[in-house]
Amino acid sequence: MTIRPPAVAGRFYPVEPVVLAETVDRLLAAASPPRLRFPAAAVIAPHAGYVYSGPVAASAFRCWQGAAPRRVVVIGPAHYVPFRGIAVPNHTAFRTPLGEIAVDREAVAAVAGLPAVVGADRPHAPEHALEVELPFLQRTLPHGFLLVPLVVGDATPAEVAAVLERLWDDATLVVVSSDLSHYHDHATATRLDAATAARIEALDAEALGSDDACGWLAVAGLLRLARERGLGIQRLDLRNSGDTAGGRAMVVGYGAWVLGPA
Repeated sequence: MTIRPPAVAGRFYPVEPVVLAETVDRLLAAASPPRLRFPAAAVIAPHAGYVYSGPVAASAFRCWQGAAPRRVVVIGPAHYVPFRGIAVPNHTAFRTPLGEIAVDREAVAAVAGLPAVVGADRPHAPEHALEVELPFLQRTLPHGFLLVPLVVGDATPAEVAAVLERLWDDATLVVVSSDLSHYHDHATATRLDAATAARIEALDAEALGSDDACGWLAVAGLLRLARERGLGIQRLDLRNSGDTAGGRAMVVGYGAWVLGPA
């Protein structure tokens, strides 16, 4: 059993603890206070460098400021290591510059028998999709929580939904980590992401594909389960990197949504 060290500190977000905490707190403070129509049980949040996606991600995590869940499931796509299934780590904790977050080994054991779940540290080692969400959680959930980190490789939305179904109870919050369209001009990305947002807000898991979002499998799995449970969904933000930082010739899309009992 080992601790998974940060892989993208100093690149996607500040490596210095004080600077990181100040950065996250500033992003959270700048996000518009959400007027939620229901209790927040899950969010979809982007996972790029904070200068690009941080303002959009903050709108999602602000929903949970001061909450006290027993555990948080963070699930996102594998960008670097190809594999079949959904990877749970063998690590006992994940470390960020803000400290260590203990992995919920009991929860990991509870899903280990599902056909799609594999125990593998290699997909987690370089992956930024989960890691960049953790400092937001550390700053918004001050009472602490246990972490269930899940990286989705070659899987199906039904397999993702089956894992979430086993883990997602009233004491558990879920973070689905995904960006939207990639490397279109600003106008094209805006149009494509608006169409994707409409499908997400209709809980239309079957309509999503790999061109819509890098984490589409995790998003579709969440939407599938949300429809089964009769949950509501609310958009919090929809922008791209041309709106937050950088040029508009080639952008990445970001969206934030919250889900909960309607």
